[in-house]
Amino acid sequence: MRLLIVGTLDGHITTAGKIALERGAKVAHLDTIDGALDALRSGQGADLVMVDVHLDVARLCTSLRTERFLVPVVACGIGADTKLAVAAIRAGAKEYIPLPPDAELIAAVLAAVTEETNALIYKDPAMAEILRLAEQVAPSDASVLITGESGTGKEVMARYLHSKSKRGRKQFISLNCAAIPENLLESELFGHEKGAFTGAVGRRIGKFEEAHGGTLLLDEISEMHPRLQAKLLRAVQEREIDRVGGNQPIKVDIRLLATSNRNLEEAVRKGEFREDLYFRLNVVTIHVSPLRERPKDIQVLAEYFLKKYAEANGVSGMAISPEAMAILETHHWRGNVRELENTMHRAVLLAQDTLVLPEAIHLTGASLQQSNDDGTKDDATAARIAQSRAALATGGHKLIGRTVADVERDLIIDTLQHCLGNRTHAANILGISIRTLRNKLKLYSQDGIPIPMPGEAASSSA
Repeated sequence: MRLLIVGTLDGHITTAGKIALERGAKVAHLDTIDGALDALRSGQGADLVMVDVHLDVARLCTSLRTERFLVPVVACGIGADTKLAVAAIRAGAKEYIPLPPDAELIAAVLAAVTEETNALIYKDPAMAEILRLAEQVAPSDASVLITGESGTGKEVMARYLHSKSKRGRKQFISLNCAAIPENLLESELFGHEKGAFTGAVGRRIGKFEEAHGGTLLLDEISEMHPRLQAKLLRAVQEREIDRVGGNQPIKVDIRLLATSNRNLEEAVRKGEFREDLYFRLNVVTIHVSPLRERPKDIQVLAEYFLKKYAEANGVSGMAISPEAMAILETHHWRGNVRELENTMHRAVLLAQDTLVLPEAIHLTGASLQQSNDDGTKDDATAARIAQSRAALATGGHKLIGRTVADVERDLIIDTLQHCLGNRTHAANILGISIRTLRNKLKLYSQDGIPIPMPGEAASSSA
């Protein structure tokens, strides 16, 4: 866990850093936003940025987005300065922490960032078999290709491999090849020199250099343009890269992992992926099975996500009713673990008390499965599914006669109230982009509907 503190935090910098160090974080401190950005460009890296709320938080967040540094930002300031806290959240900060720093609050923030990327929960024998293979190959420096459907947990598996390797105490760097435009991906991978292209305001260290000594994950590598695949092949073979606009080869020491939700062998046959690169990456293949093929994981994952989001929302002692669990266990889970996590997050918000009933389980995608794999159902399961569907039908009457737009509006406003007006948090829960959320809120506001502002909750929704 790498924490970058920016600013003086009103004189509490030593205390905040000490608390973080005691919780196992590596702490770096810089006085200015420009200094922090230069450090990130030079490859210092950070998993979390803690910034003094009196600095230009908006410029920091904008620069991070523009330069594609995917690092969460937490703003800090003396006491409950509502105006500055609201401004920071609106600018893109994930949270606001009042100073002087509370040890438990700092610890919770650090734990949340760490847990978000490292949790590996399972019970099914199929997953246990996958992990046995992972543990066997983890200590080596061999490249590993991790395959599986979207949402199965390929990046979590990559982090697991890193944690079990001899590089486990070094940095783990991840780059999503599908999320970066092709004309920018080269500089993201290999870095660039100042003036190498329009917008290159300074030297930028690429992911290969940032991962030096540790592990580099190329997520969804199948989406990389063939032109870049040739340059990547050289980097993989020679462990040597050239920055864009540079003329000096740079040696790198990394362990390379890659993921794909496509069939790379088929992509090779179609000429969409280089065969020589495929064999360089595919020293070992680990296939992460879809959730429907490891059914015993459904309950433990559901309970894990229930506890996680209940604690995040200040609710204790939540449980899942047998009827609700029957719905979860018979769903197809086209979106795999990611879909299950979102389902449980919604369930926490929609539950009427501490027991999650069927009406709080809102599923999307594939319909409920009608039977077991052999076409039969035991009487107990059949009864539970029938009760669940009856409960869902009863709850559904509350929606009859209302338009989809009305239901959507109420869900958005209720979620925003629950998040105390935090747009980013609400958008994550709803599964929409922050831009989509803001556009809808603008329309509601024009219609005269009260919109909760950050730091407050509206007294009622329309």
